[in-house]
Amino acid sequence: MKIDGGFAGGARSAVQGRRSVASPLAAAAVPEKQSGFEPSPWSDFFTGYEPEPLQKSEEWMLVRANELKEHVCMMFKSCNNMATQICLLDTLQHLGIDYHFKEKIDTILSQILESEFFSSSSLSEVALGFRLLREHGHWVSPDVFNKFKAQDGGFSKDISNDPKGLLSLYNAAHLHVHGEPTLEEAITFARHHLRSMRGSDLKTPLANQVKRALHIPLPRACKRIETLHYISEYKEEEGYNPVLLELAKLDFNLLQHVHLKELKAITEWWNNFSRNIGLSYIRCRVVESYTWAYVVYYQRGFKLPRRIIAMMIVLITTVDDTYDIHATIDDCRKLHEAIQRWDESAVDILPEYLKRLYMELLITFKNIEDEVPANVDYNVSYLRKAFQNHVSGYLQEAEWSHNNHWPKFEDQVNLTSLTVGGPTLSLSVMAGVDRKIMKQSLDWAAGVPDVVIAGGKIVRFMNDIAAFKRRKCKGDAASSVECYIHEHGVTDKVAIARIDELIEEEWKILNKARFENHALLPALQPIIDLARSSSLFYDNRNDVYTTSTHLPETVESLFLKPI
Repeated sequence: MKIDGGFAGGARSAVQGRRSVASPLAAAAVPEKQSGFEPSPWSDFFTGYEPEPLQKSEEWMLVRANELKEHVCMMFKSCNNMATQICLLDTLQHLGIDYHFKEKIDTILSQILESEFFSSSSLSEVALGFRLLREHGHWVSPDVFNKFKAQDGGFSKDISNDPKGLLSLYNAAHLHVHGEPTLEEAITFARHHLRSMRGSDLKTPLANQVKRALHIPLPRACKRIETLHYISEYKEEEGYNPVLLELAKLDFNLLQHVHLKELKAITEWWNNFSRNIGLSYIRCRVVESYTWAYVVYYQRGFKLPRRIIAMMIVLITTVDDTYDIHATIDDCRKLHEAIQRWDESAVDILPEYLKRLYMELLITFKNIEDEVPANVDYNVSYLRKAFQNHVSGYLQEAEWSHNNHWPKFEDQVNLTSLTVGGPTLSLSVMAGVDRKIMKQSLDWAAGVPDVVIAGGKIVRFMNDIAAFKRRKCKGDAASSVECYIHEHGVTDKVAIARIDELIEEEWKILNKARFENHALLPALQPIIDLARSSSLFYDNRNDVYTTSTHLPETVESLFLKPI
């Protein structure tokens, strides 16, 4: 395995003109090599960072944000038709402030389901309604697009010159499930015509939105990065509302202060953890790990799940590096045995250099348990068991590598889609679900349902494609790309093309899960967001978790530069 990551400068255009900060990018020294990994450029940056005072006090900002939220509530009441309401909903989502209005949004979506909304002749409206309803777990038939087809059954040429409608169709169709040829055709049709328009006179911000969607369709894009883009371009949108933009900026800046405090705390935890284990070969990726947690839960009130997710990614990385680049096969077996026993007495079977790591693992899980409030029914034993199973997967990978074994492609994928962290992180994100469904959600996630496996495969495949481009580390087992090439005797280009096809299949499984148990949709959504995070950490076939020097501009945009 490698928890690796890929977004090289993807937020640049969204943040041009924002105030600069004295971050590690400003004076980057040539880093020392450590076990073949680049050190994180952040080091202790966030423990001593003091943000510049905002133009207004935090108290004023909170009061003003509440006033603006009241204005938005009035907008919901004043919307005189479904099309206006659904456009408002979409704008709130793009701006990242929809979470303030969940009840009102749920009401609108229910009303749309019961209305004649899909009788509209506007492709943009129909596709937007289709996407938003499916995203929120409501089934809508692809037949709503039949009105936009010609007599030969294909999509009509009449819509080929409607860029806004085609963009809406393209994004909506990416919520397809297996057995929906209409949506497959919609993707092909819309992609073809949108590509042909890119060099034409598309106006901003539509031109930028088309470019982004053709790169990563909206339902698969990292939501927080999309919010950065949209805040920067919303003022140019038709129907721009200054109230919404002001609220989005205030909300982003207020949250940034929350996240900076958490970054300081998690960095201090990492400093203690890394000092106590005393292992120089481990990647320092605490800021990157927190960023991964942040793109799943960015809202106020999710401190605990952000902290748990970040800590678990750090622990996974630590054990992964130990298995991959340092431990002998005998050390791997002993560490696995100790972790399965999960008892202080098991430290005696370990080599000296692993004893402190093992004890810190026990301490960290105990501390997580102590941090869970008494009124939150988050049972850490589920997480511990997932971590133990995770390490069992590492041992299997180590045995394959030790024996120079080439597993079958299917066997390799089945194992490494778990060791990439899917089951463990899926249980981590359950710390953020409503306490009313916490126990049910934990039981569901602990069973490793198809959606967890599908999300793991998406991240694994994108990880392996990125890893194939760089030199492997000592001890790495063969990747899915290499196993496919070895088993089928094909070129790397053919293997990667096939894996891209498999990624599409896994997205269909995730999409279908939205409709299978509506009560568990709040537990499913962060698992889907984990899969969507791959668009940040593995964009352009890069891996910005391992090669972390690609990520700082995004970290700056999210945490250091007020809007």
